[in-house]
Amino acid sequence: MRATTSVLLLCSTLSPLSIAYAIDGHNSQNPLVNSELPEWRTSYGSKPASPPPYRDSLLSLHKALIDIPSTLGGGSEDKAAEYLVEYLKERGYAAQLELVPPRSDTSPETKRFNVLAWPGAGSISDPAHTRKPRVLVTSHLDVVPPYIPYGIDASDFSEVDSNTIISGRGSVDAKASVATQITAVENLIAAGEVRAEDLMLLYVIGEETTGDGMKHFSASLQKQNPTPGFEAAIFGEPTENKLACGHKGITVGWIYAKGKAGHSGYPSQGKSATGVLTRALAKIMDADLGSSERYGNSTFNIGKLTGGVAANVIAKEAAAMISVRIAAGEFETGFEIVKERIEAILKETDEDALTLDLPYGYGPVKCDCDIDGFETLVANYGTDVANLEGRHQSYLYGPGTILVAHGDNEALTVRDLEEAVEGLKKIIKHTLSQ
Repeated sequence: MRATTSVLLLCSTLSPLSIAYAIDGHNSQNPLVNSELPEWRTSYGSKPASPPPYRDSLLSLHKALIDIPSTLGGGSEDKAAEYLVEYLKERGYAAQLELVPPRSDTSPETKRFNVLAWPGAGSISDPAHTRKPRVLVTSHLDVVPPYIPYGIDASDFSEVDSNTIISGRGSVDAKASVATQITAVENLIAAGEVRAEDLMLLYVIGEETTGDGMKHFSASLQKQNPTPGFEAAIFGEPTENKLACGHKGITVGWIYAKGKAGHSGYPSQGKSATGVLTRALAKIMDADLGSSERYGNSTFNIGKLTGGVAANVIAKEAAAMISVRIAAGEFETGFEIVKERIEAILKETDEDALTLDLPYGYGPVKCDCDIDGFETLVANYGTDVANLEGRHQSYLYGPGTILVAHGDNEALTVRDLEEAVEGLKKIIKHTLSQ
């Protein structure tokens, strides 16, 4: 297959931050710009590895997924799901679309789908009720805007080696995980190393905002009788092919300030809402919002500021949209720890003028990372792990680095993809050997 050639602009300076979490009611994953290229760009050396037999099929699927611009809210998320269902059906899967309710900020007519698939079950009329898969393999199809076309620094796949770089929106987050998961599953089944009936694939939408795709799937499971309880779930996100031992929790909300308008020449006659707000924000930025040995410090971000009407008018109202990456407490308690500490600072600064609106959040999310042969990490971003209910082991793993996900230089190497396939095969076999 021919691959599109593009010039890779990989020299820009980018911020090493990434926002990836699921919070109700907030568009919480905006695209990053200007993120530094990580060390992988030059760290592999010049000697290419021998290609695995699945290289062409892996790269073809990866390219096909990136070519579909499934940016969140872009109205084309359904196209990625429809393509993937047909792709899997052609390979003998029982695959179907699961309709997800429209987002509050999209048209009611907008079609949004999860993809559910059972390998080797193409003849089963209702696999959701006749199979009891032990392990769920899952990632997400939605990506952040803007759409960036597929690019590869080779004229076609025959010129590719393990150091070849592939770019484009979703090349890392998370269409790389989708392509490598499917490739790993197919190779394990073909080699007779696992049973097809033990596995289920799930590719959701909405992970980049509210997590509503996974939440909808999780809720649908609870309605089934009997409820299919997975023993393990493997979530695909960019972890540099390391096993994540967990990630920080998250809360997103607003701090509102009210004042008294007046002429800026006579500040004593009014009360500046922006002044009160900025004093409070400075205190929160310097405060200890909680920490833990595994997850480090809770971190505070001011994402948006608004207030006032003119330079010569004392601001009557002001507001700040904030987020906190929660490292304190447990999953059930971390949110309340952070909320109480912020409320105390607002009360100390100006109880009458300041109001906190943090409607939802959760503390650190633990993942299993007890498989031999893997490096481990703890992530600062959020995932769908918290959105799948049930008593199961959770593994978080995938190719690429979060430091370029959401950036205008989102990219990874062929080696990253192929190492992910081999890593996923180990994880899947481990979960089924328990």
